[in-house]
Amino acid sequence: MSNVVLHLSFESKTGTDRRAVVVDHAVIAGWTGRDTAALEKHIKELEELGVKRPAMTPIFYRIAARRLTTDDAIEVLGAKSGGEVEFVLLQSGDRLWVGVGSDHTDREVEAYGVTVSKQMCDKPIGTTFWPMSEVAAHWDRLVLRSHVYENGREVLYQEGLASAMRAPDDLIRRYRGGDRLSNGTLMFGGTLAAKGGVRATTAITLELEDPVLGRRLRHRYRSVSLPIAG
Repeated sequence: MSNVVLHLSFESKTGTDRRAVVVDHAVIAGWTGRDTAALEKHIKELEELGVKRPAMTPIFYRIAARRLTTDDAIEVLGAKSGGEVEFVLLQSGDRLWVGVGSDHTDREVEAYGVTVSKQMCDKPIGTTFWPMSEVAAHWDRLVLRSHVYENGREVLYQEGLASAMRAPDDLIRRYRGGDRLSNGTLMFGGTLAAKGGVRATTAITLELEDPVLGRRLRHRYRSVSLPIAG
């Protein structure tokens, strides 16, 4: 089993603590929508790209922890991969934290097999996390948002409330059968439908906004395409 060391900032109402964190387990929760109509819309989006329907909803994909990165650029094969904004849960120091990240996915491989596609690309995450305890009471008011860069301009790609996805405690119970993740576990919590449809992206800005406490998490990264030699 491999792990990864991430250098993160833990920002709370009382201050910011910066430290290195070892992540041993990484998991992507997929098809996590609470609204069955919206969930069906996202499934159909991907079906149009040749992606098979999931065996169950939600479903949990394990990925290598070393796929996690805080870098502002990743390398991908070809030009058919793309990112999407998600909330990220991290169990560290016996506390649950929330951040923002992207399940960057090779769309071509996804049509072959979703589980395989999850291993194809690095998974960017932001470097700053909030304590879950500070946002739990108003979780459903948090806003997820992403912008992509197309034809030389910034375009709104995704936007919606965290209430569109299953709540963190629900996902944790379904995954672990208990009320907490094991220390050193990071989980992606699901994503929103894309405006204009799911498509390849070369640069994307991820945001998680807390309108109650007036703050936001943001991470921007780009993907560098490597040639497919044949």
